Order: sequence, then structure tokens, then C-alpha cells
Amino acid sequence: MCGIAGIALRQGRAEAAQVRAMCAQMRHRGPDDEGYHLDGACGLGMRRLSIIDLNTGHQPIANEDETLWVVFNGEIYNYPELRSDLESRGHKFRTHSDTEILVHLYEEEGPAGVLRLRGMFAYAIWDATRRRLFLARDRFGKKPLYYAILPEGIFFASEIPGLRAAGIPADPDAEALRLYFQFHYIPDPFTAFRAIRKLPAGSWLIYEASGAFEQKRYWRLPPPAVEPPAHLSEDEAAVQLRDKFDEAVRIRMMADVPLGAFLSGGVDSSSIVASMALQAREPVKTFSIGFEEAEFNELPYARLVARKYQTEHHEILVRPDSLRLVQQVAAHLGEPLGDTAAIPTFILSEFAARQVKVALSGDGGDELFSGYDSFAALEQGKLDRLPRALRPITAKIAELLPYAGYGKNYLRMLSRATALERYFEFNYAPYFLRERLLQPEWVLAADQAYLRRVFADCLLPEGADILSQAMYFEATANLTGDMLVKVDRMSMAASLEVRCPLLDHELATLAAALPHRWKIAGGKGKRILLRALGDRLPEELLNRPKMGFGVPLAAWFRGPLRELLWDHLTAPRFLDRGFVSPGFLRALLEEHQRGRRDNHQWLWSLLMLELWLEQTEGVSKPSMALS
Repeated sequence: MCGIAGIALRQGRAEAAQVRAMCAQMRHRGPDDEGYHLDGACGLGMRRLSIIDLNTGHQPIANEDETLWVVFNGEIYNYPELRSDLESRGHKFRTHSDTEILVHLYEEEGPAGVLRLRGMFAYAIWDATRRRLFLARDRFGKKPLYYAILPEGIFFASEIPGLRAAGIPADPDAEALRLYFQFHYIPDPFTAFRAIRKLPAGSWLIYEASGAFEQKRYWRLPPPAVEPPAHLSEDEAAVQLRDKFDEAVRIRMMADVPLGAFLSGGVDSSSIVASMALQAREPVKTFSIGFEEAEFNELPYARLVARKYQTEHHEILVRPDSLRLVQQVAAHLGEPLGDTAAIPTFILSEFAARQVKVALSGDGGDELFSGYDSFAALEQGKLDRLPRALRPITAKIAELLPYAGYGKNYLRMLSRATALERYFEFNYAPYFLRERLLQPEWVLAADQAYLRRVFADCLLPEGADILSQAMYFEATANLTGDMLVKVDRMSMAASLEVRCPLLDHELATLAAALPHRWKIAGGKGKRILLRALGDRLPEELLNRPKMGFGVPLAAWFRGPLRELLWDHLTAPRFLDRGFVSPGFLRALLEEHQRGRRDNHQWLWSLLMLELWLEQTEGVSKPSMALS
């Protein structure tokens, strides 16, 4: 696991000092080692967190004649099989690391070799013969890869601060910020900076010395199936799922350093711990986080699993004073992210990193197996109860209601023309709120036609059922743009590698082939997952209410964090930036303080935006010009 960075210029020579400066910004991603390679116009660098092949895995790594060089961030779980195959073709290996297979695989198969990789990865290969740079990112985007193509060449890094250390222009991207106001994260390929882009998940990019480049999507998650696969019963599917799940866990237990697991007490993380315990020779190290507020505290459920499997269990209780880390969290994100779970993820990662260097987590289960409450609402038809003829009337009533009127958002949501629009209106920032809070130039259109343009790879063709649409969006856009960003940045800030067995692409492909009714029925999700693995879990977990991995931020914004919040969001410095209507923002703050409404999500998103602006030198007042 590493932080990687590099440059490929059209003319001139890459400077070692510049590549070193880029890597220095990412030392937390790799505190164990560093390495560099310069070849005229190209410079590659890395910071290494040593997990596999501790003694000989130093990067960059070359092929036999040193015409190909690679820097790599991630883990390739099927590298022993790939190595054997490449050795049979005559390739000679100098190390025992998974990194070295990448150059030999590129020699044999070129860009298509990425399809043979099973793991999480972002890597760069410098092809000295062709004077070409090849970049690739894993299928779900578990590992980040940012780049900037400028007239002088291409720059890339695992994190935005690495690119900013190379002097990449810091002009903010207005369209990206509008998307942030809608979704509370910035989706691929956008970033908060106009000059910087994310390489989308499941994609590669080739940059030539001439300045020409090509980008290609090599993998997409298959659409969720509506009907069962031929000749496969639900019982047979459960057996296949159990076997593939255990395999995905087993290959992610590969490490030459101490390894453990995050344990929330939910179905996903508990199933992973159970599988680890059944396959491990020694007790599994588990790490859990809890809160004094009972509705957010999952520690009792985590303890049930820890006792059942006799894990070496560790707990940390988070109190409001722990949120002194807010500014540190914002700095590690590199751009605005409104996911409040970034805080507990950072605290839990720091806690686990005291004893292990690798932790397995349950990310992906809700998206692939219909675990979200929003999916249950779709399955039960709650967003389709209003006849089409009544929707214009409902829309008019919603418009006439004052902002403070209860039910305004629900009525507006019901009035939307398509089921997908109703889903986004209900589960993300509603238009009626954005049009009052934001200045007009920062509000995306009410008809949400932009969804088809921005999320072209994350939406199914017209005619797909709404549950399929929602599941596919959450698994391909929200998961990559929000959930996995949070997990990667917060864990790597603590120099901890996190692995996600449920996002094994073979397991995900199997999950996609299973019909909705095997996953969700009567408002209960994860049916097939529980059928496959439920016998391993304590009975109390099977019927417990779902709890998100969040913090009691609503209460803390009324108490210990009130001063931090109000000082930032009511200050002239923030208001003069021109994002919000000052009067309406104050109304949001005041009604949250009185407890009339829970506005913590919006307030947190705005706070993260302001902290990003304050911490980003040279970005003080974004241009109102439309992108």
C-alpha cells in the first residue's frame, strides 16, 4: 500500500525535487519507505506502507531490461497465480512482491493485462521505449488516482495535495461544487479543482510524449438482474455466495504484517469476522467504535460477535471532544466531502493502527445486496403511490407551503415526473432547499436532466426498473465517490490499509446476477446474504434495526461543536464567498439549534467546504463563472 506520484513531460526533463515534493505530501500513505526513478521527461515516485515482501519490495520496480518501470498502490490478491504464469513464459523476477507482476504482465498483454488483476490498485507504468505513460485504477475505485493534463505534460498522484505540490493551478471547478451541493460529495471524474481529474473506477489512461492521450473504461459492474439465472435455485445461489464470500475473505488475509478487522456489529462486518475466524489459525483482532448516545452505539452487538468467535477485541468510546480532529480530517480529504462518518472512520483507523497495519471492512454489502432503507422504500412502492394525474397538483401545494411547513419535501418528492427523480429528490439534497439556501448560480436545474450527462456510466438505460437504477447508481457512483473516498483517506491518514472483501469483483458479479426478490422482500434487505451466512451470526443480530456508521453530530452541533460551527458559517469570510443566502443559512442554524429540524447534514457539508477553502492556499473566493 503506497502513495504514488509522477510526471511525464512533452519536452525537457523531470525534476527530482518536484517528484519528491509531491511524495512528501503523502508520507502518511507510506511511512516505511520511498523510491524514485527519473528518465528524461518522466519522473516516478512512491511512498511505501510495507505489507507484502517487506525486504525486497522496494519501488519503483522494472522489468528485466529496465525499459518498463512501475509505481503501485494497492494489493493484487491473485499475484501468485499470475507470477507462475509469467514465469512459465520466461520472465525473471527479482522480488517476491505483487508489484513486479505488473511490468511483466504489461509486456505480455499491454493495457488488457489489467483485466487479469484481482484486487485493489492504482498504478503507473513508464514505457521508456514508446515514451508513454500508462495509468490504471481498480474496478470499484478503492484506490484513488488523480491526474492533471497541462500543456507541458501530465502529472498524477494518489492524493490532491501531491498534485498541488507540483504547482497544479488551484482554480475551483464550479460544476463540481454544484454537484457537491446536490450529493454532498464530488463524483468522478470531477474534483474541486478545475485542472485536476480523477481517473474513473475501472479505467485506464495512456499519455503519449506528443501530448495525445486515450482513456478507456475496461470494466463495469453488470446491471442488477431482475430474473433468476437459468438452472440456479435460490438455495444453490446461497451456497455459491457462501463459497465465493469465504474465498474473498481468505485472499484478503494475505499479509506479512499484523492484520485485523473493523467490527461494527452489523451483518456485513460481522460476517467478515466470522469468516476470518473460521479460516484463521489464531484469534482475529477486532476493533469497534462506540458512543455514549445509545441510538448510535453498536458496541453491544459487536461484543456478541467478538464473544462468539473469541476474537481479540478492542473498543474505543468517542466523546464530543474527540471532534477536535475535524480540521485534521478536512485536510486529509483534500476536497470537500460531506460524509459525517469520516470522523469515526478516522478515529477507528488510528485506534486499529496501534496494533495492526491491515484491517478488513464490510463496505459494499448494502449496495450489492439491497441493504439501504431507501431500497426498501422502492421495493414497497412508497415512491409511486401518487397517481400521475395528481402530481402537478401536489407540486403546486408543495410550492405554496412555507419552507418551515412539515411535509413540504415529501410532497415535492411525490410530484416528480420519473421514479428516478423522486429517488434523488428524497435521498439527496432536495431542490426546494437548495434554491433557498444557495445563490442561483450554484443550484443545479430542478429537472435533474444533468444526471444522464454527469452519471452516464452509473445509470442504466431507459426502461430499467427503479430499484435496479437506484442500486446501480449507489454501487457505481455513490460508493466510489463517497464511501470509498472516506475509507481510503481516513485509513491512510493513519497509515492503515483497509481491504473490502464484499467488493471483490468476482463476488460482486455473482451478486449482480441474483434477482431483486432474492435480496429484498417486504422491506427486508440482504435476504440471500443472510441465507448464505446468517447461521454464523448471533440471533440478536439478525433482527436488529439497521444503524448507519455515523456520529451523533446533530446533538453535538447544539452543544460542544456549536461554537466551531457558528464561528465558521456566520463569519463574513464564508458569507462573502457568495455560495449561500446568509439569511436562510442563519435560519437553518437557528432551527437546528432549537431542535425543530435536524439540519446537521447540510451544516456539516458547508463546514467541510469552508474548512477546505481555508486550508487550500490560493483558493479564497471561487469564481462565479459557470464551467
